[in-house]
Amino acid sequence: MSERASETSADPITIVGGGPKKVLYTLRTLSRIGLLNSTKALKARNTCKACGLGMGGQHGGMTNELDEFPSVCNKSIQAQSSDIQPPIPNELFEHTLDDFKELSAHELEHLGRLNTPLYKPADSNRYQPIDWGQALALAAERFAVTEPNRSFFYSSGRSSNEAGFVLQLLARLYGTNNVNNCSYYCHQATGVGLGNVIGTGTATISLEDLGGADLIFVIGANPASNHPRFVHQLQHCRERGGQVIVINPAREPGLVRFAVPKSARSMLSGGTWIASRYVQPNIGSDLALLKAVGKALLEQHALDTTFIEAHTEGFDAYRTDLEQTDWASLTSACGLSQTDIEALAADYARAEHAVFAWGMGITHHRNGVDNVEAIANLALLRGMLGKPSAGLLPLRGHSNVQGIGTIGVKPVLSEDVLAALESHFDLELPRTQGLDTLACLRAADAGDMDAALLMGGNLYAATPDATFARRALDRVGFKLYLTTTLNQGHIHGMEHSEALILPVTARDEEPQSTTQESMFNYVRLSDGGIRRLTNVRSEVAILAELGKRLLPAGPFDFGALREHDRVRSAIAATVPGMEALADIGTSHQEFTIGGRLLTSPTFNTPNGKARFQVHSLPVAREPDFPFTLASIRSEGQFNSIIYEESDSYRGTEHRWCVLVGPEDRERLNLKAGDKATLRSAHGVMENLTVYPFNLPTGSLLAYYPEANILIGTEQDPRSQTPAFKSVPVRLEAGA
Repeated sequence: MSERASETSADPITIVGGGPKKVLYTLRTLSRIGLLNSTKALKARNTCKACGLGMGGQHGGMTNELDEFPSVCNKSIQAQSSDIQPPIPNELFEHTLDDFKELSAHELEHLGRLNTPLYKPADSNRYQPIDWGQALALAAERFAVTEPNRSFFYSSGRSSNEAGFVLQLLARLYGTNNVNNCSYYCHQATGVGLGNVIGTGTATISLEDLGGADLIFVIGANPASNHPRFVHQLQHCRERGGQVIVINPAREPGLVRFAVPKSARSMLSGGTWIASRYVQPNIGSDLALLKAVGKALLEQHALDTTFIEAHTEGFDAYRTDLEQTDWASLTSACGLSQTDIEALAADYARAEHAVFAWGMGITHHRNGVDNVEAIANLALLRGMLGKPSAGLLPLRGHSNVQGIGTIGVKPVLSEDVLAALESHFDLELPRTQGLDTLACLRAADAGDMDAALLMGGNLYAATPDATFARRALDRVGFKLYLTTTLNQGHIHGMEHSEALILPVTARDEEPQSTTQESMFNYVRLSDGGIRRLTNVRSEVAILAELGKRLLPAGPFDFGALREHDRVRSAIAATVPGMEALADIGTSHQEFTIGGRLLTSPTFNTPNGKARFQVHSLPVAREPDFPFTLASIRSEGQFNSIIYEESDSYRGTEHRWCVLVGPEDRERLNLKAGDKATLRSAHGVMENLTVYPFNLPTGSLLAYYPEANILIGTEQDPRSQTPAFKSVPVRLEAGA
């Protein structure tokens, strides 16, 4: 299943990523939101609201930190189009929740922007508009009568560093460490795994480093759909004679060939060839493949022994484990031949500057931390850390998900940060163990959560096991949402509970500047300042007012935290590496967080050495469910936000479908357009349309969040990341 993708590939290319269709889609989107609105939004000095690759800020709205222009993509246009919508008419809320449940995620997203607070009493089946005074008084009253340990606070990755910091400080002063964010459903396994190996949980390279790499691995990720501007970096690598090795069970057309819209040559030629080698292991077999590559490197004597001896520990145990693991068990697990794996290892052995990039295809498994550590092991084997244009690059999703974690929206803060917070504010914070995201919902399902504050995102759609998610959220007596638009999380899980929705400003509408952090540890400043709606407020202002009302006799005046410069000064004084944030509002000097990029092979571990990790292979798939399903996002989607029902890169016309490989279609006598049923131990999806796709035997794909009904709450024990992408299922012909 491994082959070199080239102009002479035997696998015909029927779909090319990017290209004229995406250009026309972008033009239609810009036309719909208006030329003046779109130009103003894209040119303003605000960061992109989509992925964590990062653009915008003080370099200019369509420029990255390398001053590359235009640095813009379809995802950024889609995000802007959502924010530029007109307000939802208040008359719409005369409809019941049952009426709203009839709408798809796509339809809810396109109802418009929220422009008034909404309240749903526990015994009601509809939201009703209320004024801000009533809303804030109600929110403070509900949290005031709640035991803090029976509450939780959650943030998505689109909020600012300032809002995240005020949120976590409010929660801890209120009395709970049940503070969490969306990373526990995506890259938490990355943070844990990299922390174990090199002592830091983020990227070790800068965007500039990518420009010197002669090999880029793309593992368990589909940047053609989810990080389109990263494909530009892959294109540049190929054009300068480098290699791009894609490891992904699904043969994604946009990673085979991509027509880069800003490259005339790429567009006129019908697309740039991206993958120099495309490897398709079985879903969930990443660890077996990564161990096999390590074993091949050992046998090829392709190690940097000087680096290993000087800068690592644990190598002897790692080598012994690989030597004692037979080839048959590795090839059987991943579905690739020893010859193919040895060829992949030989490609790596020729590289001088290799970068490993990965996504949630690596982290969304019950052994997600193992997978991340196994990638880091491969980097250590050849000394690809601590030198220019080589290192580790987790492909983050939300535009500020990394920043939200940096400033403390997580259940466990290090003792030095807690001590710094206490010293800076002259207060005492709780030391009790907080709950991660899924643990909070499990507590809610058990009846142990009475209130929740959810800032952005869609926790209902993001949570595995849709039945469980709906039930758990409905058992939270009072939910306070801060959001720009309606989503399914505001409609489902509301049957018996009370809810309040507060409309907030989008990033470029903030009355004061805010900051965000990219996946390259680069902190940008967003000016805000665009005015679109009349009755929305910033997240910081709302949280500061809630803190003032909820903790009137607290150790300091929460109202003072309405000023973003004060918030940034507090972050700079308490979070290591963020010292330059203190005066960014006046200096406008954006910066890379200190102590993260590895320019030399000295690691943030007690002895300064990186640590090889040893892993056992996971058990085989369950006999009652012989297929393995991965949930995926479409090209017209960002996280749980659905911008388009179709997926132009995979050729699907709607989202209620299953993608099946050729051998499985033949064995089950399934043709394109047939109906099929998916069953798991947790749920059933019936009447699915079958779409052909290039997949290994036994591997299936279905869209997230629709497939959540099949996914249980099993999770990686070390990171608590749910196993969204290795779900045992049964595929049956017929509806």
